[in-house]
Parts: sequence; C-alpha cells; structure tokens
Amino acid sequence: MIRNDNNRAFSAEQFGTRLRVVLGLLLVIAVALVARAVDLQLLDDGFLEGQGDARFTRVAKLSAIRGAIYDRNGEALAASMPVDTVWASPKEVMKSSDQLPRLAEALNRDPKWLTQVLTSNLERDFVYLVRHMRPSDAAQVSALKIPGVYLLREYQRFYPAGEVTGHLLGFTKKYEDIGQEGLELAYDRWLGAEAGAKRVIQDRYGRTVEDIESIRAPRPGSDLVTSIDLRIQYLAYRELKSAVQLHQAKAGSMIVIDVETGEILAMVNQPSYNPNDRDQVAASRYRNRAATDIFEPGSSIKPFIAAAGIASGRFHASTQIDTSPVRVGVKLIEDHKHLGTVPLTTVLAKSSNVGMAKMALSLSPDSMHDTLTAFGFGQVSGSGFPGESAGLLNDASHWRRIGQATISYGYGLSVTPLQLAHAYATLGSGGVSRPITLRRVDAAVPGQRAIDEHVARELIDMMESVVSQDGTGKSAALAGYRVAGKTGTAWTAASGGYSTDRYKATFGGVVPASKPRLAAIVVIDEPGGQLYYGGDVAAPVFSNVMAGALRLLGVPPDGLDQLPKATLAQASRGSQ
Repeated sequence: MIRNDNNRAFSAEQFGTRLRVVLGLLLVIAVALVARAVDLQLLDDGFLEGQGDARFTRVAKLSAIRGAIYDRNGEALAASMPVDTVWASPKEVMKSSDQLPRLAEALNRDPKWLTQVLTSNLERDFVYLVRHMRPSDAAQVSALKIPGVYLLREYQRFYPAGEVTGHLLGFTKKYEDIGQEGLELAYDRWLGAEAGAKRVIQDRYGRTVEDIESIRAPRPGSDLVTSIDLRIQYLAYRELKSAVQLHQAKAGSMIVIDVETGEILAMVNQPSYNPNDRDQVAASRYRNRAATDIFEPGSSIKPFIAAAGIASGRFHASTQIDTSPVRVGVKLIEDHKHLGTVPLTTVLAKSSNVGMAKMALSLSPDSMHDTLTAFGFGQVSGSGFPGESAGLLNDASHWRRIGQATISYGYGLSVTPLQLAHAYATLGSGGVSRPITLRRVDAAVPGQRAIDEHVARELIDMMESVVSQDGTGKSAALAGYRVAGKTGTAWTAASGGYSTDRYKATFGGVVPASKPRLAAIVVIDEPGGQLYYGGDVAAPVFSNVMAGALRLLGVPPDGLDQLPKATLAQASRGSQ
C-alpha cells in the first residue's frame, strides 16, 4: 500500500517536471519564432521581398529594332522582321517531363535531342531551344503552357533583293544584330539598336501578368538611306551576270557613279551570294571585289596618262606621234598592228601602247605621278566601305624608264574597280574630283580640281573616238547618246610574271559625252572562249546598263536641249 502511494507521488512529480520542460521549450520556440518574424518583417524585410521577387518576378528583355537600309528612292534593301526565340529553364521544364514529347513536336525537334539538351543543362537557369521561329509557330509552343518554357521577341535581318545587293549590304551576325560585312558593318554604330529591360510579374507558365518597372528603355537603330538606285542595281546585276556566264569568266564587277554628286548608284559583283541563306554560301564569296580587289588596269589607264601629256602643254588631240616599235632597256614595245604616225586621238582610239609609251617617256615622272594621284590612284576613295584597298602606285622616285613606259599602258600599278570608276567620274565632272559616297546626297558636292576643265573636255572629245566604228570600244555605243570611254585588256599577273592566256577585260566611260551624268567601269576577270578583249566583253555590258540607266533617270539625249522649241513640240506630237 505504502509502495503504491510512493509510486504515484514519483509519477506525479516526474510528469510535472516533464510538463515544465515541454512548456519551456514551447516558450523558447515561440519567442524564437516571434523574434524571427520581427526580424523578417521589420529588420530584414528585404529578404522576403527578394524571395517573392525571385519566385514571381523576372527581368524581361525589351528587344529594339535595328535600323533599316533603303535605296535612294525609299525601296527597302535591308529590314528587321519580328521573330520569337524559345528558351527554357531546364529545372522547371523537367518537373513536367511527361510534356516533353508535345514540346518537341511543337518545336519540330527530335524528343531525344530535347531531353538531352535539358538534362545536360540542369545547373543552368537559361538555355535556348529554338532561335528565330516564326511568331505563328512560336504561338503554338506558348499554347502548350508548359512551365519553364518562355518566348523572347527578337528580330531577324531580311534582304529583299537577295544576291542583287549581297556584296554591297553584307549581313549581320546570324542571331545578333551586329554588322559583319558590307554596309551593315560600315554603319553598324548608326544602324545598331540597344535592347531595353523591364521587371515583370509572370505566372507559372511564363506569361507576363503585370509590368512592375522599366529598368532601361530600348533604343532603336537609325535608318540608313543609301545612294544606291535599286533599279540601276538590278540592271547592272543582270547584265554583268549574263556576260560572266556567256563568256565563261571567273568573275566580274561593275560600278555606276553619278558624276554630279559622287554617289554610287550601283555596285555589283559576280559570283554573288544571297545573305538570306548564308549557310549555303562559301565565305570566299563574301568579299566585295569592286572595292577590295586590285588589278593592273591595262589600257583603261591611258586617258589619265594622256591627261598628264595635255596638261604639260606639249600634247593635244591633234599632236602627231610616231607609233613605230621602240626599245626601252631590254624590252621592245610594239603594237599588234603598226599605225605609223598618227594624232594622239588615234593613239587612244586604237589603243597604241607605243604611242602612249613615247608620250609618257617625254614627261617627267613627277608630273605623271602627280596627275595619277590627283585622279585618286594609290589612295582609298573615301567611300568608307570596309576593306577598301588603296591600290598600288609607287613613288615617282622609284620609277625606272621601263616602269614609266609600262605604267602608260597599265602595267606596274594596281587599282580597284572603285578607284577606276572614281577617276572616270572625275573626268566626267570637268576635272573635279568629288568624294565618293554610298549615302544619298541631295545637291552637288564640292570637290577638288584634279585637272583643268579644258583638259578634261579635250580628253572626253578624244575618248569619243574610242567608241566610234574605227575605235576599240564601238560595242559601247548608245543610240541617241554620245559615249566617251576606253577599253582595256591586260594579262593576269602570275607567279614569276604574267599569264599570256588569262586576261582582265575592262571598259570605263562617261555618258552623255556632251554633258556627262554617269560614269561606269566594267571589269570581267578571265573570260574564256575566243573573245577576251575589253571592247568585246566589257563594252556591251556598259552599253546595256547605261541605256537603261539614262532612261530611268530621264537624261535627255545629247543636243536635245539645244533644239528649237518648235522642233521639240513637233517631235512630241509625232511621237503621240
């Protein structure tokens, strides 16, 4: 009995002790919880806010559109089209792994590939699934409402004219608006956009519920209006491509310049490439031959050597020159056909190497060099095109007599098609060298005088004989317009000298000769078959392009503005 009473007393005491311990622990826990709540709510309130933001808010990118590129008449040459990029948070997506087959189907991807991409990037919060999808296709992905799959609005560069403007415009980086070639690279800072950012609340499916704040406003790129006339660009592209194919040539280039402003109206090359489909094009086709490739111009340089002779006061159109073969050092210079003693005009018309060499050797090296430099040879044209070459023109102090003689007919110096076109434009503008530009200008641009106006006028009159029936460039003639130009046919440089069976065929000129408006140069590289002279291969391209360009620009035929008004009215009524 006593023992049972003692047991009950011990149990009651033990229970009381335990109760006090439990109540003490509960009190401590309660105090700790209250203290933690006070700390989180009052002292460290940013923690909960940060955790909430991490779960419900995101920083969303605000894509900005890159500036468009237009031709001088407002036709789009390059534009950015809206596309959607699908990205994912691998951890979130794998929580709904049963949805992967549906997601793969919507992305048009193999389910195994999708699973591998996600499982191999579980430590990352961001992974691209498909870049640059059409918005309509991306909407089908969004409609699946798979947690962890998101859309990002971006822009893809599109070039409406394709390979017609490929070398001129270049392209941007495949998934980024960063210029890589051509005008896209040259004007990247102007065209480039800066993406913005904003903080948003998103639901569990990645859809934006509410905008919270703007972090950085997007800055769109500026549009670029070029000097290019897309109509003339198409003409030049079509005719050059046709000639390269017809003559089985290795390559070709053509440039058309507005004489009055220095604007480049067309610049094309063959072979070309389509910047919309760069995966199918070899990188070797990317370079713009018209601005970067140098070559020895052959007889197309002769008008500028003649300019030095006329400027010296010792030569004129009618000056008689003996074209009998001449030996300079160990080299015998002779023509294919002996012309005898002929005026300088005939030397140009028949493209006599002997006549040009004799005139050049009678001039001082410095005067020749100064004239060529004034026309822009040996220096970049200033167009700003990436990779433009300055060509090669050695200082006159390094010239020997044989070098001075060969330069007179286009060997011993190197030029680009752009330099040569610029030089012919300088002739056409009355001897004024205007800056070359790829941006549209709205008025005549002042320039620097390269040669006296009377020298330029006399040269143009002489160059008309080249396009006459007795000249080497008769295929460049135009109905209703006077043409002044010069052919060129040069051997291609090879290891240890020149290849005598590979040629560069060129033709350069200005139209209309009475008051030049356009200057152009055509270069055909290594034409095959029986025809390889500049007058046979390059001159017809010049004629066809200029005929269309003059019509498109509304340039009246030579002398039409000098006819009596009554005659013009009668002609107008007759045409009706």
